[in-house]
Amino acid sequence: MKNLSEKSGLSRKLGLFTAIMVVICSMIGSGVFKKIAPMAATLYSPSLVMLCWFVAGSVTLFGALSFSGLSKINNEAGGQYQYLKIIFGKFFSFLYGWTAFAVIQSASIASIAYIFGQSFGNLVNLPHLSPEWSQINLFGYIFPFDNIGVKLVTIITIVIITLINYFGVEYGGFTVNFFTIAKMLGILILILFGLSFSQGSMENVSQVSQNYNTLAHQDLWQIISVFFAAMISAFWAFDGWANITFLAGEVHNPKKNLPIAIIGGVLAVTAIYLLINFTYLYVMPVDSYIAISKNPNSIAATELAKYVIGPAGFVVVSLLIMISTFGTTNSSIMSSSRIYFAMAKEGMFFKSMATTHKKHKTPHVSLAVQCVWACVLVISGTFDQLTDMLIFAAFIFYGAGALGLFVLKIKGLYPEKVFGYPVFPALFIIFCVFIIISSFIQRPLESFTGVGLVLIGVPVYFYMKKKKI
Repeated sequence: MKNLSEKSGLSRKLGLFTAIMVVICSMIGSGVFKKIAPMAATLYSPSLVMLCWFVAGSVTLFGALSFSGLSKINNEAGGQYQYLKIIFGKFFSFLYGWTAFAVIQSASIASIAYIFGQSFGNLVNLPHLSPEWSQINLFGYIFPFDNIGVKLVTIITIVIITLINYFGVEYGGFTVNFFTIAKMLGILILILFGLSFSQGSMENVSQVSQNYNTLAHQDLWQIISVFFAAMISAFWAFDGWANITFLAGEVHNPKKNLPIAIIGGVLAVTAIYLLINFTYLYVMPVDSYIAISKNPNSIAATELAKYVIGPAGFVVVSLLIMISTFGTTNSSIMSSSRIYFAMAKEGMFFKSMATTHKKHKTPHVSLAVQCVWACVLVISGTFDQLTDMLIFAAFIFYGAGALGLFVLKIKGLYPEKVFGYPVFPALFIIFCVFIIISSFIQRPLESFTGVGLVLIGVPVYFYMKKKKI
């Protein structure tokens, strides 16, 4: 029997190497260059910052091991959407797909591409409008003409990448491979320069901030809450590890290659993150990153590069961020479009999004609709607020996926062994719950808004189910 991808015209053209590159490219975006600053400003201690990255990497690995097991129950386009549908039914899986379209994936695409535009603007003078035009707004919340030059570059970037993927998954895969290798080499060069810097010191790695005592004298629950708040920054940098599952319908031998790609990719990224963040702390003391966090226009990696190699460091890191974010935007656009394609095939999204291009074998309508919505978010400028809700919403469905592994095992529907089961999936679920609770405590407005966006999917579900549009 043909699977969904074969019946619908998708083609399995992605090998194991490209699948691993998709995982790495989806994860390494902009967070690796800047998230150490807000984490330092929250934890005040290099040791705690490194522990935070290690724990975030370990938790992500637990999730990856859980999803590597889930990847064996379905090899169709949509990945995580398909797993949730099999385990919890169409209603819950639709809420995931809706949230991915409205917030998780589309806002992520807009946000990462916008950082590409900002970095481009650091090197080239972009056009801007007068303050009178820039301040035009809707409801005091949407400023369509603010930073118009950066927004135009962002939109052009999203459109170009969408066109690359329109012409074939192999072109999207080649782009992933090229930019992943380029960004990894760039980061490794930055690490080598930093660790060989004559003014770097292990004393910097061990020296806490003068504000550390403020944290140390809080009660245990407050310390745990602060630690989890800092981990949200780390998880933003780790997010994207499940994106390869969306492309399951186009990966060779997915039951074998997807688990290897997910686990291998997460391990590689964790190692890179630990090395680069150790380098940050080796070169400059934690107080330097606390100061950087207070300036919204400063990026930790840029400041490190300027300190190590001089003014040229600004140009070097700006180019590296452009390479990294272009690659991540590509992998996100390529993979996310398959979620809505899979939903549409089942009549749970716009029917036209279920079509594939006869020649290029790509979900071209799904790619186009995703492109339009991401560009709308760019113009509105609301994607930045939406990304604050991204991790919260994502962990609801990550946790549900890991819980689903227990459901399948209990029902006797998954006889195969899963490495680390039941300990690793259980630990991952516990961390997901803690992250969600911590989000409500630390960022109640964003968290409740995130819940609201998920719940908007309820009437949309029944409308789609009734109309079959």
